[in-house]
Amino acid sequence: MSANMVALAYLVASVFFILALKGLSSPESARRGNLFGMVGMAIAVATTLTLTQNWLLILGCIAVGGIIGAIVAQRVQMTAMPELVAFMHSLVGLAAVFIAVAAVNNPVSFGLPEILPGGSKLELFLGTFIGAMTWSGSVIAFLKLSGRMSGTPIVFSGQHMLNLLLAIIMIGFGLWFFFSETTNWTAFIAMTAIAFILGFLIIIPIGGADMPVVISMLNSYSGWAAAGIGFSLGNPMLIIAGSLVGSSGAILSYIMCKAMNRPFLSVILGGFGSDGGSAAAADDGVQKTYRSGSAEDAAFLMGNADSVIIVPGYGLAVARAQHAVKELAEILHEKGVNVRFAIHPVAGRMPGHMNVLLAEAEIPYEQVLEMDEINSDFSNTDVVLVLGANDVVNPAANVPGSPIYGMPILDAHKARTVMVVKRSMAVGYAGLDNDLFYMDKTMMIFGDAKKVVEHMVKAL
Repeated sequence: MSANMVALAYLVASVFFILALKGLSSPESARRGNLFGMVGMAIAVATTLTLTQNWLLILGCIAVGGIIGAIVAQRVQMTAMPELVAFMHSLVGLAAVFIAVAAVNNPVSFGLPEILPGGSKLELFLGTFIGAMTWSGSVIAFLKLSGRMSGTPIVFSGQHMLNLLLAIIMIGFGLWFFFSETTNWTAFIAMTAIAFILGFLIIIPIGGADMPVVISMLNSYSGWAAAGIGFSLGNPMLIIAGSLVGSSGAILSYIMCKAMNRPFLSVILGGFGSDGGSAAAADDGVQKTYRSGSAEDAAFLMGNADSVIIVPGYGLAVARAQHAVKELAEILHEKGVNVRFAIHPVAGRMPGHMNVLLAEAEIPYEQVLEMDEINSDFSNTDVVLVLGANDVVNPAANVPGSPIYGMPILDAHKARTVMVVKRSMAVGYAGLDNDLFYMDKTMMIFGDAKKVVEHMVKAL
């Protein structure tokens, strides 16, 4: 294939990637967006295969990876999607490191001069350290999200100074690699090793409550790593695709930070969640009382209401209760009740987690409203049903001095009646007790979300 044809094919693939992002911006067009993305990737892969003589080896590796991916996809539950996404980000970062190592080892095979020019060294340096930090940071995120590692922040004295010192040393080795007349493996390996360590140190102080933003941030890092390697290899497809992923991930991180009232810069620098945002509140020793009820009591209240707002949280995902919730909403709708779903941007463990679950149950999109769209309606709502959500409905966010003060929340506490379905009175990811649970208007219903909702359906 001629150079012009390759450029044209990559351009077409890039257009499909842009259309994919556009489609993924709305639940109604998400499937079309995914289709565009698959078509674009198929064009990009097919075009790349025409540039090499080792296409049989590449196809074999693709087949192996595809088989592994298909097996994993069938076994992974929807509740495990956040850690799966984190694991995939780690592979993207590691791939960028491997490509950079190969390019430094044998630049001629990548179409580069045998003695790497300064520009290529700079690009390889950027792609390598971003990729290394993405890999190690994503591994920590995977371990925290999957429960293999505690979700509480790991902090120690002088942590930020250590990170700063390591970053300076890493840049120093990068400059040594950059200014060396020949390939300086000592500098390159030292730089890469420090980047791996820095990735671990940046993510360990981040608590479980902040993981949705971490995932979008690591998504951005993986994109920039790919773009950096794309410049080194002179591959416009890698540059464009990596830039799209990097920029969209950064924008999503910014949106998530606003949703949690966190400074965006501290996320990028790795200080996110280490002070205040995920700190547990002190126990004041005061015994609080709450009111509990049954699924039948809840069914009676909802069946006689004019309006009901359902707030899904991670408890709904754990119980896989989305299909039972759909049945509940349909029965209430048949009774003339106005039923809607309120989605907080960081509900669950990854951006859009609740939207994906509700879409899987085929709940109509027009019933699913974002926080900004529905928050003003809570004060005029008869019943709010909270399913496994905690921090995103915690009124403590309105109390000065609270660790989550200023975080935008769903104003469930303003409704006439609130019903909360939880397994226990345990605190959420932020480690804070929830004053909503102790209000006179609130009724706690303890149990597995799916079983509780099924009992509600039966009672209705």
